Amino acid sequence: MKKALITGITGQDGSYLAELLLSKGYKVFGLKRRTATPSFENISHLLDNIELISGDLLDLASLIEAIRISQPDEIYNLAAQSFVTDSWSQSAYTGHASALGVTNMLEAIRITNPNIRFYQASSSEMFGKVLEIPQIETTPFYPRSPYAVSKVYGHWITVNYRESYGLFACSGILFNHESPRRGYDFVTRKVTDAVAKIKLGLQKELFLGNLDAKRDWGYAGDYVKAMWLMLQQNKPDDFVIATGETRSVKELVEVAFSHVGLDWTKYVVQDPKLMRPAEVDLLLGNPKKAEEKLGWKPEVSFDELIKMMVESDLEKIKAKKYIK
Repeated sequence: MKKALITGITGQDGSYLAELLLSKGYKVFGLKRRTATPSFENISHLLDNIELISGDLLDLASLIEAIRISQPDEIYNLAAQSFVTDSWSQSAYTGHASALGVTNMLEAIRITNPNIRFYQASSSEMFGKVLEIPQIETTPFYPRSPYAVSKVYGHWITVNYRESYGLFACSGILFNHESPRRGYDFVTRKVTDAVAKIKLGLQKELFLGNLDAKRDWGYAGDYVKAMWLMLQQNKPDDFVIATGETRSVKELVEVAFSHVGLDWTKYVVQDPKLMRPAEVDLLLGNPKKAEEKLGWKPEVSFDELIKMMVESDLEKIKAKKYIK
């Protein structure tokens, strides 16, 4: 039986990845930080089938101990301070967690078992002020937030350990991927949650920042399959994972509101305070390499994804508020 250790297992990607690995017969371990009120909402249905180990990416000794306990064949590093907006107000913490934390995990692998296969969650935000469209694996990075800067470090230290120590270390440069398990701070979930509340009469307006910002949005359940595929190859490599299509925040809003029969212009208010200090205007990935070498393609369309999220939020709010 193969074994895997997932950092960030309680998050959106971690929960979908755990489901995928369990379906493939893996023994799954998850690294969890010690917190006063841990949130297991995304993995509550998996708790009987996975094993959680206390640890922290900022504590090398705890990572070595987690590897000793789990004896993994594969490690998926998904943990990070992942909310871009907060990275300006928490820039030092973001750097420690999303950059130096990667170094700690790689060092723990090098010390304990260099044969462990490692996946690093890189981000399309690294491309930032894009230097070519669409973005591919060799497109130069131009990060525009502390989050993106930290992800660039994490990406290159993964490459460095691969080249310096011969580790099987891969980075997946994932473009925006969403799901009903997405955190409420992210614009997709902020929109679908608000649409559900407005439809049910629990909210009157939705405040948003830049409606013209464009992203390449896909479904997280599709993207975790690419993570797994990367670690099944003969040689480690880095891959852009994307849909190859871009949509604006305005289009996101239109699809979400129209799904419940509402005119978005009556409810959406642009708020200058929600604009980023340095905006990323357009991200569009080219997944050709992943398609050719991994045999990976996204299955859920943008419209299907947004409608799925709206329906999920409607059901959650109805269950919580006892609304028919």
